[in-house]
Amino acid sequence: MSKRIGFLSFGHWTPHHSSSTRTAADAMLQSIDLAVAAEELGADGAYFRVHHFARQLGSPFPLLAAVGARTERIEIGTGVIDMRYANPLAFAEDAGAADLIAGGRLQLGISRGSPEQVIDGWRYFGFEPAEGETEADMARRHAELALMALSGEQFAQPNPRPMFPNPPGLLRIEPYSEGLRRRIWWGAGSDATARWAAQRGMNLMSSTLKDDESGEPFHVQQRKQIEAFRDEWAKQEHGFQPRVSVSRSIFAIVDERDRRYFLGSGERDDQFGYIDSTRSVFGRSYADEPDALVEQLRGDEAIQAADTLLLTVPNQLGVDYNAHVIESILKHVAPALGWR
Repeated sequence: MSKRIGFLSFGHWTPHHSSSTRTAADAMLQSIDLAVAAEELGADGAYFRVHHFARQLGSPFPLLAAVGARTERIEIGTGVIDMRYANPLAFAEDAGAADLIAGGRLQLGISRGSPEQVIDGWRYFGFEPAEGETEADMARRHAELALMALSGEQFAQPNPRPMFPNPPGLLRIEPYSEGLRRRIWWGAGSDATARWAAQRGMNLMSSTLKDDESGEPFHVQQRKQIEAFRDEWAKQEHGFQPRVSVSRSIFAIVDERDRRYFLGSGERDDQFGYIDSTRSVFGRSYADEPDALVEQLRGDEAIQAADTLLLTVPNQLGVDYNAHVIESILKHVAPALGWR
């Protein structure tokens, strides 16, 4: 099965001599350059992680718009925007504007978010769960309001004496980008949230960790999550076929730089641990010579089940090296697996 292959950057910067991204400007400008390079190499997607109160990419829409203006074909996405921090209508405005600049290439991953750098950081952004809500409930409420706005629903009562003439009827969020509503993904950490995403017509974005719901290997649990999502989707009438992505750390060892950085670094086994009192399973990473890598990836049931693979990249090693990492997978691994 052909597979879309993109990169996912966490956008770290560190003021250290060994880092190629020592400032926020370095991280953002190099993110744009890497997206341009990935497009030239034939990759399908440039995706960026979003974290607040951290030395990482945190404000996605200026970056997505800039990438959209510098590229022509590649998908541009997030993995993921934490909806606990998001004003749903401002989110819809910014997303619509960035998507129009990019010519309709945004693929926005959103979610309830992961543990953050500060305690209840969303409170500093002006948000509080409603009475009886958890912070996860608040994130899902914000997501549903954003989906409503992205659909172009007209809901706002017009001013009878506006500054500029209004079209007839209620007003919607502008700018509206047709089709963007179908390009929203939910980052699901459990089978239940995957089904919830399917019910609401969002694509599925599954990362390198999930709730441990059976004790089975990570890739098996993730494959079952994908099946649960698709089974639930089949019960709905959304009018389009969903997409599913998984993220992996995969490094093909093809030269001395790769050997120095990654030979022997691949995690051969899954890791189990606790996040916010929830037992979670963390997927293994892959680092090997191409032939061995091909055989290992054939055994990853979730990669095989997904239509999109996002390669997590070590952005602090610089644009040239990360372009090499992407090219190595596209050239030495993907064809042998039938993905190209």
